Amino acid sequence: MTNQFLIATPYLADPRFEGSLTYICEHSDEGAMGLTINHPLDLDLGDLLSQLSMEGEPPHAPVYQGGPVQPERGFVLHRPVGHWQSSLALTDTLALSTSRDILSAIAVGEGPTDFLMLLGYAGWSPGQLEEELAGDAWLTCPADETILFEREPAQRLNAALEKLGVSPGHLSGGVGHA
Repeated sequence: MTNQFLIATPYLADPRFEGSLTYICEHSDEGAMGLTINHPLDLDLGDLLSQLSMEGEPPHAPVYQGGPVQPERGFVLHRPVGHWQSSLALTDTLALSTSRDILSAIAVGEGPTDFLMLLGYAGWSPGQLEEELAGDAWLTCPADETILFEREPAQRLNAALEKLGVSPGHLSGGVGHA
């Protein structure tokens, strides 16, 4: 499931992921790690960098609730990959960084071209994501950097559904009666 989108369905029992689109950064026998990319917090990147005592004129950008695990920990999902102190290349063009140097570079306009700043992440123990998928809690589709970086947060979920040919109105948790 690495480099896939997870689209929450009404069958997902966890309300923290209601209406969410999650990018899976890593999936292995040891579990999975992802970032919810369409739930902006009431926090601007400039405010966050100011709280971290970083100087500069960062671009106006939302900070996202990346997931419920370690909500105080920051992640930068970005392209191009670059050379940052603590960075993991997810694809040839996409990386995840957690070091202060990338934030400093963003603050002074020398950071990656495209990025999302997220607090927290979504994590699954071994076999947990597979169980949720079997229970129809998630729809999946290949990740798309256009959706990540070129769509507004409120448009991302519907854009991923469009890739699957699914109308948002067709996602229903109830059973109809004739």
